[in-house]
Amino acid sequence: MLTSPGAPDSSQIVILLAFVAGLLVFVEYNAASPSILEFRFAAPYNRIKFSGVAISVVMLSVIARNVSDPSSLAVLLADVGAAMRSILDFPYSPVRLVILLTPPNSAPAIAEFVGIAAALCYGISLLMVAIFVLIVRVLGWPVRRGAFNVWMNLPLFDPTGGGDVVQKLNREAGINISLGFVLPFLTPVLVSVLSWLFETGAVLDAKTLIWIICAWAFLPAGLVMRGVAMHRVAELIIAKRRRVYAKAQDALQAI
Repeated sequence: MLTSPGAPDSSQIVILLAFVAGLLVFVEYNAASPSILEFRFAAPYNRIKFSGVAISVVMLSVIARNVSDPSSLAVLLADVGAAMRSILDFPYSPVRLVILLTPPNSAPAIAEFVGIAAALCYGISLLMVAIFVLIVRVLGWPVRRGAFNVWMNLPLFDPTGGGDVVQKLNREAGINISLGFVLPFLTPVLVSVLSWLFETGAVLDAKTLIWIICAWAFLPAGLVMRGVAMHRVAELIIAKRRRVYAKAQDALQAI
């Protein structure tokens, strides 16, 4: 483990969860038909999300490891996190709200780590969303590599459930984007969770704190990406319909 040594049970739980997640992804990508993983054949949607979380976890783990095993890399990453905190830590920002959750009686090192971790994760999540939007708008995702199959890439979406499929896609896109922007500010649950962790001393194991902050930053970012992707699919369906209608009009005029 990259973080400071903690309780053996927590390390075993992390390894078990990582194994289950890896097994799920392996089975999903090797199955003939999709089950729950969306945009399986529309790279790099899932790669961007995985890369963002992986980079954040590794960076925060190296920074946390600096307590027991100092290194120049950890100092450099901590400086990067401090610089991002100076940019993102302003009144009423999501990063400021997370920092304010730190109890006054907590150790200064923990408070500093919370601020750096929140700024790094939130900054990387914003960059992740920006990269995906750029790929969608500039590079023409997801049709630049071929046709897009709605059922194979959206296995949980039912286009036959009633109503126009474009309206359903746009409605779900709006809901996902709205939740993605609002969730970082809705922190009552996070307040109670962090308060319990600080009271019980569980956050002395940095792994717990790293995963909580990563979930706080990347779950909303994933919702925004999903909303952008579904809106893009709706645009593709509209464009396809227009081409079909145009061909039908041409055929009628020829007759």
